[in-house]
Amino acid sequence: MHGYSNSWQFWALLAAIFAALTAIFAKIGVGGINSNFATFLRTIVVVVALGTLLWFTGEYHSLSVLSTRTVVFLVLSGLATGASWLCYFRALQLGQAGQVAPVDKLSVVFVAIIGALFLGERLSTMGWGGVALIAVGAVMVAVG
Repeated sequence: MHGYSNSWQFWALLAAIFAALTAIFAKIGVGGINSNFATFLRTIVVVVALGTLLWFTGEYHSLSVLSTRTVVFLVLSGLATGASWLCYFRALQLGQAGQVAPVDKLSVVFVAIIGALFLGERLSTMGWGGVALIAVGAVMVAVG
């Protein structure tokens, strides 16, 4: 197991599994409740769970040791996460989980493009082909 715990692929696969569970649990949970309030409740759970994890692992760091750049980009990331969650929960309230989740995964396409344009990341031709297939697949599932 130790070899897996240091593998980005292992953690990415777990993230995908938990994201799938998120969609299913959220779709059930937003029935009969305002989607913004549902997002608020979910956020409280995330904050408490992560706070508990940091407490028990001793991984909490003083904010004073963080650079301004780190703080700015983590704040921007948090705002983007919040906006994403609000939109995602509203979409789940209005649509089918099996259609909403694939469209949400167009984020993979956007990350590849933005990563290439602004971070200098490079994908192989096969990688870009995969990105294109993700885009086409997401659209096909959403309209099908």
